[in-house]
Amino acid sequence: MEYYKFNNKEVKGMGKSKIALTVQEASEYTGIGRNNLRWLIQEGFIPVIRVGKKVLIRICILDQFMAANEGKDITRKGEIIAVWK
Repeated sequence: MEYYKFNNKEVKGMGKSKIALTVQEASEYTGIGRNNLRWLIQEGFIPVIRVGKKVLIRICILDQFMAANEGKDITRKGEIIAVWK
């Protein structure tokens, strides 16, 4: 098992880097609160991969979402730009 860096912490993983994050990890990665992130997913603004109960979000999708919504208030539904795969 190899280790990789995430938020300056060593994390055990299969490879050197992840391509998808859990909601908790995505929250830490983006700075968006977990509840707001879950709401964005539920409303369809951020596409996810579901594996049983686990929800994974691709890092490239998070980066696209952040770039598309830069300067916007993401707590206002009318201002949010959705991203797609």
